[in-house]
Amino acid sequence: MSVLLLRLAGPLQSWGSAARFTRRTTENAPTKSGVIGLLAAAQGRGRDADLTDLATLGFGVRIDQPGTRLRDFQTAHHGDTDKAMPLSERFYLADAVFVAGVSGESGLVHRLHQSLLDPVFLPYLGRRSCPPSQPIPIGPPLNTDLEEALRTAEWEASAWYKERLVRSSRRSAEARQAPGDGLGLLLDCPPDQEPDITLRDLPLSFDPRNRRYALRGVRSRTVPRPAAPPPHEPTALLPPVTPRTD
Repeated sequence: MSVLLLRLAGPLQSWGSAARFTRRTTENAPTKSGVIGLLAAAQGRGRDADLTDLATLGFGVRIDQPGTRLRDFQTAHHGDTDKAMPLSERFYLADAVFVAGVSGESGLVHRLHQSLLDPVFLPYLGRRSCPPSQPIPIGPPLNTDLEEALRTAEWEASAWYKERLVRSSRRSAEARQAPGDGLGLLLDCPPDQEPDITLRDLPLSFDPRNRRYALRGVRSRTVPRPAAPPPHEPTALLPPVTPRTD
C-alpha cells in the first residue's frame, strides 16, 4: 500500500456533500467525492467513466488551517430563454489549508501522482471557481500507513496563521489557559467500527444525468500539531564580512 499526500490550499474552497437546489453548502473539510473528482480530472477521465478503483482508495484529511466560512449570492439567466433563474446561495471556505491523503495499490497511487504533475484537466478545490494557490502533490507516494502519514506530515498552514497562533498561545499561557495546539483529523471509518459522523460523499457516478453517491462513515480525532519548520534566513549562509584594514 502507498500513500499520496495532497496540499489543498487556495483563496476559496467549497466541498459540498448535501447541496440541493438554490442552497449550495460546504463541509468544513474536503470530501472524498471532491478529492476523487480532482484526481479523476487530473487523469483525464470523463464524467461517465468507471470510478470503482478510485472509490476504493482510503481517504483522510487533516485540517491545518480551518479558514473562514463565506456566503455569496449568485444570479443566473437561462442560456436559451434569458429568463432569470432563482437567486442562489453559495458557501465557501476562505484562506483554508488542508492536507489530504489517499492510500491504495502502489501502481494506482503512483499513476495518480504523475497525473497531478501534468494534469489533463486543471484541478480545482471543489468548484471550478476555486483554483489552488499552491502545487497539490506534497511529494512522491510514501510506503506507510495513511493515518501515520497524515499525523507526521509537515504543517502546511500559512505563515501569518502560524504567527497568530503563536501570539494566541502566549496570551493563553499568561492567562494560565491550555492553548489549543491540535489539528483535526478525519479518516475513513472501518466497517466494523461505529463512525463519528456519516457523509454521503462516496462517489458512484459523476455522470450529470445520474449522479450517485453512497454513505461513508468518518472517524474524527485531534492529533498534535507538527512543529513548524524554522524560518528561512538567506543571510545565515553568507561568510562574515572581513573588516577593512586600510
